[in-house]
Amino acid sequence: MCGRFALTTTPDDVMEAFGLHELEAFPQRFNIAPTQPILIVAEGEVPIAGSNLPSRRASLVRWGFVPSWVKDPRDFPLLINARSETAIEKASFRNAMRHRRILIPVSGFYEWHRPSKESGAPSQAYWIRPKTGGTIAFGGLMETWASADGSEMDTAAILTTAANAAIQSIHDRMPVVIKPEDFSRWLDCKTQEPRKIVDLMRPAQDDFFEAVPVSNLINKVANTGPEVQATAQPTVKLVPKKQPEPPSAQLSLF
Repeated sequence: MCGRFALTTTPDDVMEAFGLHELEAFPQRFNIAPTQPILIVAEGEVPIAGSNLPSRRASLVRWGFVPSWVKDPRDFPLLINARSETAIEKASFRNAMRHRRILIPVSGFYEWHRPSKESGAPSQAYWIRPKTGGTIAFGGLMETWASADGSEMDTAAILTTAANAAIQSIHDRMPVVIKPEDFSRWLDCKTQEPRKIVDLMRPAQDDFFEAVPVSNLINKVANTGPEVQATAQPTVKLVPKKQPEPPSAQLSLF
């Protein structure tokens, strides 16, 4: 799963990376947690004829997906992630998979390696970032939840997939990374139905990320400064695992 991430690049960098026309200024965020507002990019209205402005739009939504049919979010589990293998058919996500796919700008994410209880070793946090730096995009889903009084709340979840060989020794899941050349196809919910974009929901290449051990400062939401990314001595040595074959069920759905 993905339970924390960071966005520390500048608004100008995000505008350039995602082809945005405008974007309000925002501060660096080193420890973004569930239920907090997150920046997302979605396909907007088609520009008027003759306009050279891009159609993509950025906005803030709540990290914690709430399906439109939920009566009270307080009685519904917090959905921060959606499994890419089942999101197409799962009741909570299938409408969003068809109509409301989004991109989530990030600089990297955090994951915890949890040793077996028998080892007695504590969990170790890792800051996982692209080796080339910059801003990357997680694939996500968005839904607008409306209360009985008519108020609305935009919500989102991050899609996950099986971890690649580089990450699997830390955790068996990782976020879906959408490549820049695939942004348009991912966001195009008019002509690209879910079965046509399933190939985009694959693990990132093994050499895409690097994992840096960090201290347990990241565990507390109140710690929001760059110190949460400072390198720490790992508590246990990671043992590389062989990357398994992609689940056949994901392919057999179609």
